[in-house]
Amino acid sequence: MYRKLKPALLLLAYLTGIISLQAQTADDLVRYVNPLVGTDSKYELSNGNTYPAIAMPWGMNFWTPQTGKMGNGWTYQYAANKIRGFKQTHQPSPWINDYGAFSIFATTNKLVFDEDKRESWYAHKAEVATPYYYMAYLADYNTTVEITPTERAACFRITFPETEKAFLIVDGFFKNSYIKVVPEEQKIIGYACNAAGGVPENFKNYFVIYVDKPFEQVYTVKEGVLFADQFEAHSKHSGAILRFKTTHNEQIHLRIASSFISFDQAERNLRREIGDLTFEQLTALGKNRWNEQLSRVVVEGGTEAQRSTFYTALYRTMLFPRKFFELDNGNKVVHYSPYNGEVRDGYMFTDNGFWDTFRAVFPLFTLLFPELDSQIMEGLANAYLESGWLPEWASPGHRDCMIGSNSALIIADAYLKGIPIPHINTLYDAVLKNSENEGPMSSVGRYGVDYYNSLGYVPYDVGKNENAARTLEYAFADFGIWKMSQKLERAPAESNTFFQRASNYKNVFDTSVNFMRGRNADGSFQSPFRPDKWGDAFTEGCSWHWTWCVFHDVQGLINLMGGNENFVKKLDEVFTTAPTFDYSYYGVQIHEITEMLVMNMGQYAHGNQPIQHMPYLFAFAGQPWKTQYHVRNIMDKLYSPAPDGLCGDEDNGQTSAWYVFSAMGMYPVTPASGQYVLGSPLFNKITLHLENGKSFIINAPDNNQNNCYVKKAMLNNKPYSKNFILHDDILKGGTLTFSMDQLPNTTKGTLKDDAPYSMSGLVR
Repeated sequence: MYRKLKPALLLLAYLTGIISLQAQTADDLVRYVNPLVGTDSKYELSNGNTYPAIAMPWGMNFWTPQTGKMGNGWTYQYAANKIRGFKQTHQPSPWINDYGAFSIFATTNKLVFDEDKRESWYAHKAEVATPYYYMAYLADYNTTVEITPTERAACFRITFPETEKAFLIVDGFFKNSYIKVVPEEQKIIGYACNAAGGVPENFKNYFVIYVDKPFEQVYTVKEGVLFADQFEAHSKHSGAILRFKTTHNEQIHLRIASSFISFDQAERNLRREIGDLTFEQLTALGKNRWNEQLSRVVVEGGTEAQRSTFYTALYRTMLFPRKFFELDNGNKVVHYSPYNGEVRDGYMFTDNGFWDTFRAVFPLFTLLFPELDSQIMEGLANAYLESGWLPEWASPGHRDCMIGSNSALIIADAYLKGIPIPHINTLYDAVLKNSENEGPMSSVGRYGVDYYNSLGYVPYDVGKNENAARTLEYAFADFGIWKMSQKLERAPAESNTFFQRASNYKNVFDTSVNFMRGRNADGSFQSPFRPDKWGDAFTEGCSWHWTWCVFHDVQGLINLMGGNENFVKKLDEVFTTAPTFDYSYYGVQIHEITEMLVMNMGQYAHGNQPIQHMPYLFAFAGQPWKTQYHVRNIMDKLYSPAPDGLCGDEDNGQTSAWYVFSAMGMYPVTPASGQYVLGSPLFNKITLHLENGKSFIINAPDNNQNNCYVKKAMLNNKPYSKNFILHDDILKGGTLTFSMDQLPNTTKGTLKDDAPYSMSGLVR
């Protein structure tokens, strides 16, 4: 709505929103968010692999201070001492890297462009990082840089000392860039073409920059060479330097916007999102926007550190997938297609690996942000229509990364929960195509699908890597398709096919060892077998982790293991078995292995996604108190509001979404089932403000650090023994009350009907 308003009305609308928000929450929730959490990471060991994303929720562009070199995926590292730029970034992961990046920097007295020579000492003591505002003091230049973002634009405020040589640097980055300085308009335009993959040949990030002070002199830069009084540069690596005379503490403001469509659209984005608003007004608007979104969940009780950890985690779930669409001159939603290079109507989102986010991020969207989820579904339909395939890892187009067919799960989960999806038949056609075809790269479609559909598994010995893991994920995707086919009233034969395929996980389970195991085309299991061998038949993990990846049929897995007692014993062993490993498949000890080792939690590897749901599986086998113990222990031990406060890759919000759900006392073990498995709530009270106008309250008044066990539960003042809660019951509004205790209640949640959904059990 705000995009249609004039700046003055825009400000009024937002200020009104601030008053309303304060009346509702009586708190400034964004103050708990620390964007520096997870930034104390490196290639060898990840504590999040994040950077401080200065951005609006799901914004098209982020901004971040840059400590790493151009093209380095570790763009900001907490341990670094120097800043070399303030970068517009679209990076979803250091492993995927960035695209369309360019940077701004400020120096004094030293005319220099080279990123190594221009970098400046800085300190965290003179750094302020919030989602909506960033500030750093550049000690070498006695200069302060401040940033406040919108979805597609940003305002910079740079405070200079008194000098005749104040320099503003615009770096268009490598891989082809263009810069043009227009002194009479105090404007710079340009584009950045850099990308690590997934872009058409005509890909450009067009940017416009307006400066509120006339330029004393202009330099353009081509391949590191400076050209005085030349106003245009087009080369592999282009840039510009503007010189100013400044008085003591003089502030220069930059208004910046970009577009993947055109220069005109970048100008449009600037007018629409910044207009004549001041830096302070934009900062207030950004703060309000974050408070508005964060207030979907209001927590009470707990420690200051726990509240900070929670809202920082919630912030991380609100960054990806990013909005890759813009509004044209008539306020129509349009997008540059990263799949065919055309400008098309409709929504588009990108920068997401569904292998990670199908687990908890997208289920969180269905609960808290259903309108957004509906838009994402439309974007998926557009991606399919423009490329012929559903994305599995997009940044911004298809990337060959990870495994699975997990787009089917996020579509099924949304559709089955009643999220409006106008193009559901198109999306169903897309998942059907995936189920029968390999794609243009191994991560798109289903790699090894002919074997899977004929044998019921992807064989170990036919040259299809990570085969057992693929089998498990395809089987879960088939479960989602089966559930969709039922609701869409597809032909019974079609529906039955996917029901049968959903049981294919059984084909890679070896009852002689009670582990998932690679299986040869002739039906024999691969040999020799070590359950702690990483990779090979599995993806970024070993059989200790992947054996539990039967999200849709835990009861079926229990049956394969010989019943509840054997199942629980095996679960216990995950935490008690020494963290041995075999890395011979990779040839090196990958960082995920190291992260498992340093946790001191046996074979449990929370830093990577395959096993994150596993602590909740005790609830399927009649021992929910063990779920309660382990999830609380993981929250306490592996998360904090510190720069090293995450464990492993954050991965587009998934590791954070685990914490958000777990702190609420539940987790979506089985997307597309309509259930959340109950655990141990972290706070005394949590209120979910739902989009339908209802509120759902999770009460645990006697909760504290020691009381991690649930003695009893009440749903809307009625005794509640089940180890799950229905999505539909939450949407109705109401109250779930937990009585917490220091000792486990070993009689609650033990009956068969208390167990969450399993395909092998009674279909609820």
